[in-house]
Amino acid sequence: MTTHEVPGTLMVDGFRVRRSFGFGGLSKGATMIAVVVLVADGLIAIQAPITLLVTLPVTGAVLALAAARRHGMSALAYYWAKVSWRRAARFDGTSYRRLLLPHPYALDLPGVGASSTLIKAHDPTTGKSVGVVHDRATGRMTISTLLAPGGSLMAPTGAVQSSLRTWSSVLDAMSTDDQIKGASVTIQITPGAGKALGDDVKARKDPNAPKLAKQIIDELVRTTPHATASVTPWMSVTVDPSASVNPPVDLAEQVAEALKVVDSIDLSGTGTDIERRATDIDLRRLVRAAYDPDVFNARDAEFEDLSWSECGPQAADDGWEEYAHDGGVSLSWVLREMPRRPIAYSVLLPLLAPGRFQRRITLAYRVLDPYEGEAVLEREISHAHQRAQATAEVKGRAKYSQKADAQRAERAAAQVAGGSQVVDWTLMVTVTARSATDLPAARQDLERAVKATRGIRMRPAYGAQAAVFAAGLPLGYNPLVKD
Repeated sequence: MTTHEVPGTLMVDGFRVRRSFGFGGLSKGATMIAVVVLVADGLIAIQAPITLLVTLPVTGAVLALAAARRHGMSALAYYWAKVSWRRAARFDGTSYRRLLLPHPYALDLPGVGASSTLIKAHDPTTGKSVGVVHDRATGRMTISTLLAPGGSLMAPTGAVQSSLRTWSSVLDAMSTDDQIKGASVTIQITPGAGKALGDDVKARKDPNAPKLAKQIIDELVRTTPHATASVTPWMSVTVDPSASVNPPVDLAEQVAEALKVVDSIDLSGTGTDIERRATDIDLRRLVRAAYDPDVFNARDAEFEDLSWSECGPQAADDGWEEYAHDGGVSLSWVLREMPRRPIAYSVLLPLLAPGRFQRRITLAYRVLDPYEGEAVLEREISHAHQRAQATAEVKGRAKYSQKADAQRAERAAAQVAGGSQVVDWTLMVTVTARSATDLPAARQDLERAVKATRGIRMRPAYGAQAAVFAAGLPLGYNPLVKD
């Protein structure tokens, strides 16, 4: 077996995009709207036939845009988003400047993080403090767990298989817990280790060690920040404390309920080592360092007195394909399509490889409960067969891709019937350059990493750079969690 070969038992598949059934490449909703518009055009034409010279071309152009595809989405949605973004930019709706105002929430984080606040809680199980992000608008709470960086590339095949099965059990437990609304796993790779590494080594160094050993360690600490990268993985779980039989009545009880729910998630056996629950200082560091990478390796004392609003940017500009903030410019890409063939479990390794720029890879997901998952797959099977049947009626036979899509939907339904879970998920990647001059190099670096995955298709988060940037941070925002 060569270094590029992976055993068949470690290949994963079953990725499929939801597709509703509509006419001529339109979605179900777009088809219904088209029917209503055409009927309205006909009713108007009864009174004034001359209006058809205007209404039919306009309606045809809009339907053509809705049926056409651009960057994996309908062309109509793409151009509508671009027009909306330009309109917002004209009125400075895409720019943020932090100002000192008397209003109590004037210094909130920008964008999707505006309704969040940080709570320093005490975890009675460990006796340590825990940082809890509370969404004031929805009442949900997000708790992050710091994970130990590691991997399974050198592990035996049996150990990797066991880890995958255990992860499946974790997802199964999430699907039956009404309080768990969503989760995300983020891995951040930051070039250099900085002062934080020196502090850690200093705390671990034995004062009775030989002098030569101390000199070697000191030299390594001095040179290592210029030759390595700091890997910081964490898992954030979003919980709705009120979705219980006896909803908590005050904020303290809600925090306790959220901690209890997160503690019930057992990651042992998944191949992931839990370091500890993220403290309020950890969350401040992660959020502040995302907007200003220069402070990532600063000491903990520099984050203790920061308020939650001060962790955000002083100024930020949300561009169509980039996001400019305090310490640099970021590019965020989102998943467009997964390969339709089985892929290796290590397919994301090129994205996780250290490079010149800070990179953050986030896998966000929402596990559907068994009944919802079964209903979704039944609809997908019906839509797949309806598309194939409609094509067969027009062209004499269905496309082979449509038949294969129906088979994939049926195979997924069979897996769910055997105990698997249906998961809505997406992949987001953010790369941060220190200056606008480095932006082309950062974009090229990201493009090469995506191409190296050999099959995963991604695209820029057009007009949503700030939101995707925030989705990769422990701010309590998960794009898959619905209100």
